[in-house]
Amino acid sequence: MIRNIAVISPGDMGHSVGRVLAEHGFNIFTCLEGRSERTINLAHAAQFKILNNYKELVEQSDLIMSILPPDHAYELVDKIANILESSNREQIYFADCNAISPFKSISLAEKINNSGGKFIDGGIIGLSPDKGDVPRFYMSGPDAHVMDILDGCGISIQIISNKVGDASAIKMCYAALTKGTNTLQVALLIAAQKMGVLTYLKDELGSSQGNHYQAMEKNLSSLPANSHRWIGEMQEISMTFEELGVTPLFHQGAEEIYRLLSRTSFAEETPETIDENRTVWQMIESLGDISE
Repeated sequence: MIRNIAVISPGDMGHSVGRVLAEHGFNIFTCLEGRSERTINLAHAAQFKILNNYKELVEQSDLIMSILPPDHAYELVDKIANILESSNREQIYFADCNAISPFKSISLAEKINNSGGKFIDGGIIGLSPDKGDVPRFYMSGPDAHVMDILDGCGISIQIISNKVGDASAIKMCYAALTKGTNTLQVALLIAAQKMGVLTYLKDELGSSQGNHYQAMEKNLSSLPANSHRWIGEMQEISMTFEELGVTPLFHQGAEEIYRLLSRTSFAEETPETIDENRTVWQMIESLGDISE
């Protein structure tokens, strides 16, 4: 039975997930090697048990949950696989819950499984528990059923198949819509600002596209704080689509918008320090100059 869970890394989503799992009786720990000051503070705030190194983490874990930006996900798999190869651990599960291509997920599964672990494919949809949400963890693979024990413990477990890659596929398509749409909205608002018609477009959107207008006002001003993490996510979506023969160009463009946002002063904020009083319209006015 799974009782000891390592969460890597205790960032915005990870620390919140670890906290609610601990509240339901699981032992939650992490390793903070190479982590930022913010992540270290979040881990302590969520009362994670901090281990000295990844070898200790592997020795003490029943389950490792990888919740990382995509470009860090591969590094962690290599690290854990190397430790597993020289350890005597049996029956340790590795759940990759990151926004990565399903084709990459299959290759990561081979590394973990060949090293003696049991790989579970995952994808997270929804906000963190700290934001009042119950995020959905879509899981797939031959051992996905072991995640059922976490269902209802502040998160929702949705097991969809015994095939590695299926959970990642859902995440790719979902994020292609949500995070991709956000960048399309930013791009068209910047264009309107540059052409001097933003005020008129704003009025028209408010009149005829109420849902889009409300979504822009709610979501866009917080994008810069997360933009550095979502660059890699757009790359993963582009690679997935291209592999399938679907144009990757939409999300290559989305990647460029997140790169633009990451170069702004707003990107220096963290999810905890976002200026709640800044409107999307104020942000767009600033972006018009930066995008020259």
